[in-house]
Amino acid sequence: MLRVAIVRRIVRYAVPLVVGGVCLAACSSSSSPSPSTTGGSGSLPSYTIAYEGPLSGGDAQLGLNMKFAVELAINQANSGTSQFGKLPFKLNFLGEDDQGSPSVSPSVATSLVDNSSVIAVVGPAFSGATKAAEPTFSGANLATVTPSATNPALATQGWSNFFRVVADDNAQGPADAQYIANTLHIKSVYVVNDASAYAVGLTAAFASEARSLGMTVTSEQVPGTTQCSEGTGSVTEYPASATKVVSSGAGALYYGGYYCGFADFAKALRSAGFKGQLFSDDGSLDPHYVSGAGATVASGTLISCPCQTLASSGPASAFISQFKTLAGFAVGTYSAESYDATNTIIKALKSLAATDGASKITRAGVVQGLKSITFVGLTKTIKFKSNGDIAGTAEYVYKVGPSGTISEVGPA
Repeated sequence: MLRVAIVRRIVRYAVPLVVGGVCLAACSSSSSPSPSTTGGSGSLPSYTIAYEGPLSGGDAQLGLNMKFAVELAINQANSGTSQFGKLPFKLNFLGEDDQGSPSVSPSVATSLVDNSSVIAVVGPAFSGATKAAEPTFSGANLATVTPSATNPALATQGWSNFFRVVADDNAQGPADAQYIANTLHIKSVYVVNDASAYAVGLTAAFASEARSLGMTVTSEQVPGTTQCSEGTGSVTEYPASATKVVSSGAGALYYGGYYCGFADFAKALRSAGFKGQLFSDDGSLDPHYVSGAGATVASGTLISCPCQTLASSGPASAFISQFKTLAGFAVGTYSAESYDATNTIIKALKSLAATDGASKITRAGVVQGLKSITFVGLTKTIKFKSNGDIAGTAEYVYKVGPSGTISEVGPA
């Protein structure tokens, strides 16, 4: 999502083809879609990899960063020139907008489950949307590989179809607290979350670690706003909360949420006279935070992410260039992770085709294939634990410079 140089090393529309007589909503979880074909005698079987995330609303850029990466990976695979070579099947792309909302995502999930060509989903993107949609996906045994939903509880629900390619908040929150205490040497912090499932889990992990490090912690929930499509709150709530932060005497403000809300809150904080360190999470890692808050307000803000800047040369260079050609903007937060998630699914499909036949690939087969897969991606080597979490963790810190450019500082 970054027009600035934030690209990462640890670091989307097909026409749905409905097979006659197949109604997945009425099938058991062991049922599988029938592959469509691309037309003509001897045509290749065709499967759809879908993306679900926010493609509209205040935080849409996060979703667009992911959507185009998924589409790019599919385009490359279909070309026969990717690392997978010529595939014995064709892939279609389908992008679905859940606005990052838990109230919208279940209907999107139902639509994807009912689409007989959908074999796997990259996403959902946001934790709250994932929590609301996953029972539907799980019931259909449809694999979901999220590039960005980090709430730890998502891996504890018994959803065997759930996977994610990034570390969860139990890694990020404590790492952020350690950075503020041990690197910045700040003794007191005011913690705010936007009431999203993502932010609540992250800030809870952060606050627990901060207290264990001897920091003074004050916590408050300031709901995301309708303006940002993050909740039911209003920007009019920010000045009063900002005044509380200033009165607390805290040396840092740790914000759990997304860039749209954080930008408005940051402006209220500086207007109220807050002089302390602004610190947020990967939901804020986007130039839209800077443009929303203004470069003067945003300057000096620290933002953490379970992602690292990609080198502009080497294996990532083609991805960086081709992404920009397709999307019209530079790779951003979770672009590379989405690319890796898609390619991990494609590798699983290729393996299934080799053993079971290209026309015999099932949703259940994809789920099982992902459980044992090892894929060397741009961001990391992807191997999943039994609960779907990624094996291994890493967190990095970014900083907004005086000109508004966001750059990597180093490990958290």
